[in-house]
Amino acid sequence: MTAITETKLEFTKLGSRIGAEIRGLDLSGDLSPATVAQIREALNVHKALVFREANILTDEDQVKFAGHFGPLTNAHPTVASVDGEPAVLPVDSENGSANNWHTDVTFVVNPPQASTLRSITLPSYGGETLIASSAGAYRDLPDELRNFADTLWAIHTNDYDYSRPKNLEHANAEERRKEFTRIHFESAHPVVRVHPLTGERGLFIGGFAQRLRIVGLSNTESKDILRILQAYITRPENVVRVNWEPNQLVLFDNRITQHYAPGNYDGQPRKLNRVTIAGDIPVGADGRTSTSIKGDSSAYSETVVVP
Repeated sequence: MTAITETKLEFTKLGSRIGAEIRGLDLSGDLSPATVAQIREALNVHKALVFREANILTDEDQVKFAGHFGPLTNAHPTVASVDGEPAVLPVDSENGSANNWHTDVTFVVNPPQASTLRSITLPSYGGETLIASSAGAYRDLPDELRNFADTLWAIHTNDYDYSRPKNLEHANAEERRKEFTRIHFESAHPVVRVHPLTGERGLFIGGFAQRLRIVGLSNTESKDILRILQAYITRPENVVRVNWEPNQLVLFDNRITQHYAPGNYDGQPRKLNRVTIAGDIPVGADGRTSTSIKGDSSAYSETVVVP
């Protein structure tokens, strides 16, 4: 029988608004309910947790760790998983980089509540992951803009317009695009989401919302408003820059963050593996819940009901 890990956790803050790290906590074993509760509480406070020297060396270890926080999603609604590991998505530079601000899989009605990333192959420089607090962004809004945002809803989709110039696209971009959009999803989400555990409000937009529009507004009006709101999310005060090391895992709250992977490593190999934890249906400031417009996400993820 595997020994239960009993640890009093001491996280070191990486910034005043987002991010904390801990070194040497063994995440590969059976974590006690008390340890899991401490990690959950730290995630509620810091939004993104960095575990260095985590002793998570296999996909099985990562799946086991993520499973402490709820049922897992499949790897992705449309993209293939790691062979033999249906919950593990390879985040591989060979398939391009996620160098746009986004929250994972918001084009479905029940996006993941949290994501884990594990380092596999790292470049000799660059390759960081930037994570932003959408709660900090919401608090930064002027009262008038905050009250306006509380009333807005946006359509999220995986059907990208891909306005990036062809000469800057990855060699596999066309094939990747076809795989990513082989099932068309659209969902209507509140622009301001209420976190079910903390009650905090955060801006729930990002890359998948940028592709369509705000409900009731024109495309031009939508883009202008989303651009203004997005600028608050990516203010430096709201962003933590996570440097990667071998044997490292990052856990971030997908309900109230965005993230970005800058392509700043000159084509060197970079590979992380992602496992995501099933989430609830977002709730807006007025109590209304998100709705699905196109695509059935039930095969991708169950919906968690938060008491």
